[in-house]
Amino acid sequence: MPSRESHERLTALLDPATTVLLTVECQQGVVGPDSALPELAAAARSSGALANIARLVAAAHESGVQVMHAVAESRPDGRGGNRNARLFHAAARLPVQQHTGSTAVRVAPPIEVADEDLVVRRLHGLSPLAGTDVDPLLRNLGCRTLVVTGVSANIAIPNAVFDAVNLGYTAVVPADAIAGVPAEYTPAMVRNTLALVATVTTTDAVLGDWKRPRRQGAAATPA
Repeated sequence: MPSRESHERLTALLDPATTVLLTVECQQGVVGPDSALPELAAAARSSGALANIARLVAAAHESGVQVMHAVAESRPDGRGGNRNARLFHAAARLPVQQHTGSTAVRVAPPIEVADEDLVVRRLHGLSPLAGTDVDPLLRNLGCRTLVVTGVSANIAIPNAVFDAVNLGYTAVVPADAIAGVPAEYTPAMVRNTLALVATVTTTDAVLGDWKRPRRQGAAATPA
């Protein structure tokens, strides 16, 4: 059971006025039935991570927390995309491509995209934040806490968390709302890496906090 102190700290961090929920690469071509990465898609679904992300998004919509979806895509001609790592060469040979405007780059069910959500698309790199519109949008929104969810725990999620911390945001990671491969890698990475730089919690803890009435005049962030 978390202590009262840790619970109160999480409550302060998750103030809807200064919190943004980020979904990372939760697109049909990554976590959908016709994924380019079927093992990762299966892990996201079988672990419950995708369902938990959908629950978090729905709760954010209800509680006034801004939702942002980070989508990775590419032009059919590949212009502007990276070619400086094995991963990019392998991705270019996959049978499903994350081409701009295709079904593959639409946010995957059961996650629902509301009119007020922001969708940020990138053509390059490994991180949803580095060199994208995410950071200036977060600053304009008054964000202080970034809740990071999605895939993969192997690459994009740690990139997002590290970049968020380097940019001055407090990162919160519901550990049951991220997924990677193999399945046993994700909890080890969370325990040995993300826990050192982010507040690690659960989907239920975040949901419980967003659904709980807040005291008038409560602080937005801990001192």
